[in-house]
Amino acid sequence: MSVLIDKKTKIIVQGFTGKFGSFHAEEMIKYGTNIAGGVTPGKGGQTHLNLPVFNTVKDAVTKTGAVASIVFVPPAFAADAVMEAADAGIKVCVAITDGIPSHDMIRVKRYMRRYSKNEKMTLIGPNCAGIISPGQAMLGIMPGHIYLEGPVGVIGRSGTLGYEAEKKKKNIYEKIISSYKNLIKNFN
Repeated sequence: MSVLIDKKTKIIVQGFTGKFGSFHAEEMIKYGTNIAGGVTPGKGGQTHLNLPVFNTVKDAVTKTGAVASIVFVPPAFAADAVMEAADAGIKVCVAITDGIPSHDMIRVKRYMRRYSKNEKMTLIGPNCAGIISPGQAMLGIMPGHIYLEGPVGVIGRSGTLGYEAEKKKKNIYEKIISSYKNLIKNFN
């Protein structure tokens, strides 16, 4: 079950050609996430990781149909990147960037008031690990292999504690499966 993203969700990476954007875009692609391209101002028209690079989020959305974005932009420019995503029609934006000044995020909050409830972008972050729909798509920096598909979702304020909760959930699931297999074996 997915809530915000799934296999079909077209995603762009803001800060695509930078060190962190490149590394995590590759990881998301390996996971199966539908990365449609990325944005790095001044590098539009190039390709990176065999995907198109655009100068603006608006260009990327227009040409790819992307509805989600992940921000790997330095703190001084991250708030502007988030507002640019909102203006381009992005519906889900994950801001990974750590160290964004609080007053910048207040500016983002005020900026978002201009949109009606139906037009408003969902912002996850900043300074977060991202979101994942296990087995479908990952929009973040978490280790995808620790997450299992299932009817239980985990929401937390800490990436590391989220990983720990998922590991515990996985251990419980494995114990249930193991117990179930033993029950069936003993029943037959």
